[in-house]
Amino acid sequence: MKNKTLAAWLAFLGGPFGLHRFYLRGWGDWLGWALWIPTGMGLWGLQRVQAVGLDDPLSWLLLPLLGFNIAACALCAIVYGLMAPEKWNRRYNPGLAPDAAPGRTHWGTIAALAAALLVGTVVLMASLVYSFQRYFEYQIDEARKISQPTD
Repeated sequence: MKNKTLAAWLAFLGGPFGLHRFYLRGWGDWLGWALWIPTGMGLWGLQRVQAVGLDDPLSWLLLPLLGFNIAACALCAIVYGLMAPEKWNRRYNPGLAPDAAPGRTHWGTIAALAAALLVGTVVLMASLVYSFQRYFEYQIDEARKISQPTD
């Protein structure tokens, strides 16, 4: 039996490592393993920011991958939490009655939805702001290099 509340919490808390995918589809789920790639690259970008500083162009590309991955997993948690019990049980618990307990929404599900909505939105906006700010600062620096006379 696959519990909707547990799946929502796993997507929110362990989603970037594919925990929700492994819970729902098993260890052979290739997408669960594929989630490790952008997570690892984003963590590498975070490490580069800490080691090299904010002026590292590679970290501008890598760090948002982690943010977008976290936001996507938060969206997964929201989708799981909002899924109707009948649809949940039909998809993940096909042998159970449509209104069986594992597919029902509880206060724990609502808490996972609220947390995923709050954190996912903040992380998504922060990733976008970081990406655009660094990109436009880079563009301004390059424009200054072009417009400065060389002697």
